[in-house]
Amino acid sequence: MIQLSERLLAMEESATIAMAKKSRELKSQGKDVISLSLGEPDFHTPDFIKQAAVEALEQNFTTYTPVPGYDDLRDSISRKFLRDNKLSYSKDQIVVSTGAKQSIANLVLSLINPGDEVIIPAPYWVSYLEIVKVAEGIPVVISAGIDKDFKITGADLEAAITPKTKMLMFSTPCNPTGSVYSKAELQDIARVLAKYPQVIAMSDEIYEHINFIGQHESLAQFPEIYDQVVTVNGVSKAWAMTGWRLGYIGAPKAIATACDKVQGQFTSATCSITQRATISAMDADPSILKDMIGAFESRRNLVLEGLRKIPGLKVNQPGGAFYVFPDCSSYFGKSYRGQTIQNSDELCMYLLEVGLVACVGGAAFGDPNCFRLSYAASKETLQKAVERISTALAQLR
Repeated sequence: MIQLSERLLAMEESATIAMAKKSRELKSQGKDVISLSLGEPDFHTPDFIKQAAVEALEQNFTTYTPVPGYDDLRDSISRKFLRDNKLSYSKDQIVVSTGAKQSIANLVLSLINPGDEVIIPAPYWVSYLEIVKVAEGIPVVISAGIDKDFKITGADLEAAITPKTKMLMFSTPCNPTGSVYSKAELQDIARVLAKYPQVIAMSDEIYEHINFIGQHESLAQFPEIYDQVVTVNGVSKAWAMTGWRLGYIGAPKAIATACDKVQGQFTSATCSITQRATISAMDADPSILKDMIGAFESRRNLVLEGLRKIPGLKVNQPGGAFYVFPDCSSYFGKSYRGQTIQNSDELCMYLLEVGLVACVGGAAFGDPNCFRLSYAASKETLQKAVERISTALAQLR
């Protein structure tokens, strides 16, 4: 009999991937399912990036690369950090990985010992918790509900810090909520972190360019905590390069060296062709993304307008990313054909089976009162999806 590891058995399957799988199964049965479960831009990778990949192939960039990435790629990332974020990271402070998810795993495995506490504001991206558990750390979740725009304060953070606290993990703009921390809000968090130099903050900023409220703000901008912050980013979201698999960190040199060591044993470097193509993305002026960002903002407004007309749903105004995270708790206890909805996971399964719309329940993101809807789809698709959600919810009694 095969005995699987306790580590594996303790790990939850990714809820976003599970729901996408379920919706594909229904589609294969001929059901007209609208899937809004995955966080994937519906735009194509820009042509100039694809051309850079073709040129890399023609120039035979097809061999192993340095584990943390080509030197000239890391130089381009260094320039990007300075240009877009006013952050000064030298080449040896940057590690390129096979997606930002691996960047985060490298970081946690480099820092966390069994029993170390990691503070994670909820709602959070689904993999944060599971990566901490793999490292045998203890997730300490701080709930920040819709009435707080899903954001924590410095006081919230300080109340959760103990002598065992080793890390803080959060994102801005946030997946799943789309909430964006302002400079003043980050300054409030920085003031607390400065009191606890043993706490390392992971600032996941992969949605930085998909921002509808102005300038993106980075946590590492505050000099008093620069050496306590690891900035995580990648090319999947803004540059529509999800399948290319490239993420990166800017970090204190000791942490970058540790992540390089971990990665050297797990995967070595990411794809050489992806790395060459990413240089062109890093060197590009982000203003070329304005049409895509404008499209996402227009879709957000369409979805918000529709959801706010549905009785019982509570929705905030996301400032970035491409998600809406409605509070649906008013529907708990209601029934359809003898089946009673107890939580948002069950509500999402109901929406899938009855409304033929795939969303993701909020429990996996740390808030069981909500569900996540991605608006990375055409306006026509989103309009139809909101109408189906409204019709399905109206049948609950």
